[in-house]
Amino acid sequence: MTRGGGDTTKRVKTARGRTASSNRWLSRQLNDPYVRQAKAEGYRSRAAYKLIELDEKFGVLKGVHRVIDLGIAPGGWSQVVRKLRPKASVVGIDLLETDPIEGVTLLQMDFMADDAPAKLAEALGGKADLVMSDMAANTVGHKQTDHLRTMGLVEAAAWFAVEHLEPGGAFVAKVFAGGTDAEILALLKKHFRTVKHAKPPASRKGSSEWYVIAQGFKAEPLT
Repeated sequence: MTRGGGDTTKRVKTARGRTASSNRWLSRQLNDPYVRQAKAEGYRSRAAYKLIELDEKFGVLKGVHRVIDLGIAPGGWSQVVRKLRPKASVVGIDLLETDPIEGVTLLQMDFMADDAPAKLAEALGGKADLVMSDMAANTVGHKQTDHLRTMGLVEAAAWFAVEHLEPGGAFVAKVFAGGTDAEILALLKKHFRTVKHAKPPASRKGSSEWYVIAQGFKAEPLT
């Protein structure tokens, strides 16, 4: 309630055929300040503010010139990179179609395909300063299965980063409650000077998502 007594919460009108979960989702969207801010500032999703907040805390976009965006759709993270680092080259990949973004090369294909890493590297034209991933596997409703599928994507993204980053580069990826699995964490700690976890304020409180931030790529020989 406001001081004047008016209720500022937008209510969702009921509609035939709409499920209760759909109503809850729509209500949450209508009353989410990050959704409103994203629309006002021209970002395609509220997820843009997660990267903005991670950059404010860790400086992940400082001095970047070449960026790989894994799971780019709908494009909010790449929009942030282009806004804050307008001279940076960005290559994004996603199974979903993504509307064009100025200065961003888009590949519509499965990142897990055998030829995806080579096509990304070719499109970027050099080693990346930052590999970022907001990927998550489609859920099947079984908590353990969903976690394993998403961590499989994180592991693939981490290996891609290790193989395609410039010395001093960074890797940022979505993980889930409990943080990064032990094997992936060991890989990151071996190849990066610092590895931290964070939950940016833009990440909904009820969400289990966290982010791993690995910085200072050491470019040691792969073993």
